[in-house]
Amino acid sequence: MLFSALSTISSCTNSANMASTVIITGATGSLALEAVQQLLSSHSSLTIVGTLRNASKSPKGPHLLRLEEMAHQYPSTKLLIKSVDLNSISEVRAFSNKIAGLVESNELPRISAIICNAFTWSLEGLQFSKDSMESTFQVNHLSHFLLVLKLLRSMDPETGRVVMLSSEVHDPEHPNAFSKLGAELPSDENLDSLIRPGADEAGTEHDMGWRRYGNSKLANVMFMRSLNRRLQQNPQFSKITVTAMDPGGLVDSRAHDAQRSSTRVLFKLLAFSLPVTRLFTNRLRSNSDSARDILALALAPEYASVRGHFNGTKPQLPARVSEDAGRCEAMWEACWKWVDMKEDETCISKSYP
Repeated sequence: MLFSALSTISSCTNSANMASTVIITGATGSLALEAVQQLLSSHSSLTIVGTLRNASKSPKGPHLLRLEEMAHQYPSTKLLIKSVDLNSISEVRAFSNKIAGLVESNELPRISAIICNAFTWSLEGLQFSKDSMESTFQVNHLSHFLLVLKLLRSMDPETGRVVMLSSEVHDPEHPNAFSKLGAELPSDENLDSLIRPGADEAGTEHDMGWRRYGNSKLANVMFMRSLNRRLQQNPQFSKITVTAMDPGGLVDSRAHDAQRSSTRVLFKLLAFSLPVTRLFTNRLRSNSDSARDILALALAPEYASVRGHFNGTKPQLPARVSEDAGRCEAMWEACWKWVDMKEDETCISKSYP
């Protein structure tokens, strides 16, 4: 179901606290800019924390300038633009500590939603983070794993929601129209290859890039399952919910700039024909469409107490492997180790009860 911009955003007001904080990572991304615009236009009571890699970059890019212009356009709503490089675990940890401190001192309202939107990919070969881990997996999943776990105590325990970003290609059994390779998790014994993979064979860089992207989205869905299980066992935080949303094929996303020229042309044609094609399928959407969906999951009362995987705002079965408790726990424990998580940094245990 697709809400109109007005009905979705106005109904969100009833779910979010009159004064609460929404965090959205990758705030200058195509989808995030639309979501921030919709929040600012209807939520004068919210504090929005939008993160990006470098908010002090000079000269400022057009998307950061647009974000800053939004803040001036809606002065009654508080938009805080913060730098945090998800390619650095230490930066994510420091940012999380800072936000938690601001909430504890009442300088920020409690967090009603964390929208884990930021992502990267490389279709031209391997890229590594500042921590010498494969960048797609670290940015798309691992840094969000750390961010969410460290901020759970700062969330509203009655209404808090976490929204992870999934993708159609998270499912290893689902063919990828743009790549010969899709998601494929290594065995539990070889999960380290997600963060320290071997070199791509010559000529496979594009398809391996798609595989890495799919694996990072699959990890997000597995995290959703594992975190929900733990939250539901914790009396203090059992009302905090986690969803994972596939935003669909965003025909007007800037992410297509990294794709092959034929794919870029295809998406331009799809963007032109979207008013007609959306009558027959919800697999193709605009950024504005999916921004409404993600804000509905994050704030609308219709989705209070809801958990699970969604295609837009429609419940959707996730990949079968993400329903395997053993595999999910192996992934959880590996990520816990990779970010060097300590028990006292979060309210959730490493091991499932």
